[in-house]
Amino acid sequence: MSSESSRRAVVIGGGPAGLMAAERLALAGVAVDLYDAMATAGRKFLLAGKGGLNLTHSESRPDFDSRYFERAPQIGAWLDRFDGEALRAWTQALGVETFVGTSGRVFPKDLKAAPMLRAWLSRLRGQGVRFHMKHRWQGWAEDGALRFSTAEGETRVHAEAVVLALGGASWPQLGSDGAWAPLLAGVGAEVSPLRSANCGFDLGSTREGAAPGWSPFFAEKFAGQPVKPVALSAEGVDGRRFSRQGEFVVTATGIEGSLVYAASALLREKIERDGEALVHLDLLPGRDAAWVDEQVAYPRGSRSMSSHLKSRLNLEGLKAGLLHEALTKEQYGDVALLARTIKALPLRLKAARPVAEVISTAGGVKLESLDEQLMLKARPGVFVAGEMLDWEAPTGGYLLTASMASGLIAGDGAALLLKR
Repeated sequence: MSSESSRRAVVIGGGPAGLMAAERLALAGVAVDLYDAMATAGRKFLLAGKGGLNLTHSESRPDFDSRYFERAPQIGAWLDRFDGEALRAWTQALGVETFVGTSGRVFPKDLKAAPMLRAWLSRLRGQGVRFHMKHRWQGWAEDGALRFSTAEGETRVHAEAVVLALGGASWPQLGSDGAWAPLLAGVGAEVSPLRSANCGFDLGSTREGAAPGWSPFFAEKFAGQPVKPVALSAEGVDGRRFSRQGEFVVTATGIEGSLVYAASALLREKIERDGEALVHLDLLPGRDAAWVDEQVAYPRGSRSMSSHLKSRLNLEGLKAGLLHEALTKEQYGDVALLARTIKALPLRLKAARPVAEVISTAGGVKLESLDEQLMLKARPGVFVAGEMLDWEAPTGGYLLTASMASGLIAGDGAALLLKR
C-alpha cells in the first residue's frame, strides 16, 4: 500500500461533472488530481454522443428550469451560473461550433463527442490537472484519507477538498455503478435509493385475460420498430397529467424511446404506488375523434376490417397490430369501440426497465444534505456533483447541462474553501 499527502483538491469521477469541477479548480489556481475507475475519462459521455451529442436545449428559461420537476428551484440556481447559453459559449471557447436542431436541441456541428472530449482533456492537462486512471474509490480510511484500489494494491490520498462526481447507477460497465451510495450514507449523508429514469417499461396484460407482454407474434414481427406519429397520455399519482405527441419504439417486452422517456418519472411513480401505470395512445393524433368515428363507420361492403382501416384511415402494419393486441376478435368488430381505441388505445405498464440499462437514474444524495456550494453538511470539505445528486430530467440536453452546472458549483465551492 502506498500513501501520498498534500494540500490540494481531489476530484473523483471523470465524467462531465467531474471534468467541469476540475476545470474550475484549476482556473482558481488549485492543484487538481482527478481519479477515475476506468482506463479513460468520459466513457459515458462518449456513449451519449453515439447518436449525435445533444449538449443542451435552446429553450428559454423558465421553461428550461421546469424540466427538473420539483427540483426546478434548486437547479435553477445552478443554471443562473451556467445555463444552456453559457454551455454553448463554453463549447465554442473549446473550439467546437454548435447548432440548434429543428427540435430546439443543441448539438456540435460534427455531431460527435470524441473530438470535444479530446479537446477538453487536452485543455485540462494544459491547466495542470493530473489524471489517475484505474483508481476505484473505496471510501475513507480512519484518518480521513481517501482509499483507492488499483492493480498495484490500495493507495491512500489526503486532500483538504474533494469533489465526488461518480455518476448514478446506469451503464455500470462504464463506471457508474452506484457503489458510492452506502459509503456516503455511512458518513451521514441522506441518500435516496437510485431508480430508473429516462427508461423503457415492460408491459402488463394488453387486454383482460391475456398474459403479460406482447403476443409472441407481435413481439417477433414488430420489436425494434418505431411508432409514429403517436400521442401518449397518462396521469400521475398527484393528478399531474402528461400528454404529448412524438414517437416511441416497441421492444420485445414493452416500450421505450423519446416519448416514453419524457413521461418516465410520472409512470415510474405511478407503478411504485399502484403496481401499474395506464397510458393511452392516440394512433391518429392529426385527426379528431369525430372524423375517426365517421371513417370507421363508413360502409365497408365485403372488405375486411383491416382492409377498411387501411383504405379509409391509412392504418396498417404496426399500428394495426397494436389494435389487435388491445382488442379481442369480437371487440375488433365493434365499430364504436374500435374507433375509441384508435384514439385512446390503453397499455398497462408493470415495471420500469432495470437501472443498469437506462439512460439515467433518479435518487441519490438529497440536496438537503448539502449547502449552496454542494458541500456535504455531514462531511465538510466533501462536495458532490452530477448524477450522484437527487434530481432527474428528461433527455434533450437537460441532463448534461445540469450535470456540468453542478460541477461548476462544486468546483468553485471547493476552490473557495481552499482559499479560506
